[in-house]
Amino acid sequence: MTHQLTQKERSLIQDQLAHEEICIKKYRGYANLTQCQELRNLFNELAQEEQNHYDTLNRYLEGQSGMQQGQAQGQGQMAQADAQTYAWNQQSQGQTQAGQGGQAGQPDDAAMCQDMLMTEKFISGAYDTSVFESANPQLRRDLQKIQDDEQKHGEKIFNYMQKHGYYNPQ
Repeated sequence: MTHQLTQKERSLIQDQLAHEEICIKKYRGYANLTQCQELRNLFNELAQEEQNHYDTLNRYLEGQSGMQQGQAQGQGQMAQADAQTYAWNQQSQGQTQAGQGGQAGQPDDAAMCQDMLMTEKFISGAYDTSVFESANPQLRRDLQKIQDDEQKHGEKIFNYMQKHGYYNPQ
């Protein structure tokens, strides 16, 4: 089944696709930087969920509702993103080691969590516009589901931060 997108829907999906790609890169990069296995597992889990969002959005842009074609292109594009993530990791590790004398510690994990919490807040908010501007009911439902997932990602990060003393609501 094909989905005919309006020009507005196509533009909004392209924006969200770019957001998802950045989010995937950040999660994968941070998973490689943290010394905490629990946080590494969380970041890897969330990166995979973001990859699923990316693939869903990409299928809409291709006009497909099936998995094969969209996943193949998405995986090709994300292979390029993996190479960029590796380069980003190398740069980040150098900056972290230079900035802290080579010691990885609690502030690094806290900063990574804070960055990802802010990223999830931004992405979730951006989905508001996409949901309200979508004429296609199935697309709107899929965007709402993705937005719900983004909010759950934020909640998981918040819970991790609170558990480790990085975030104490007043």
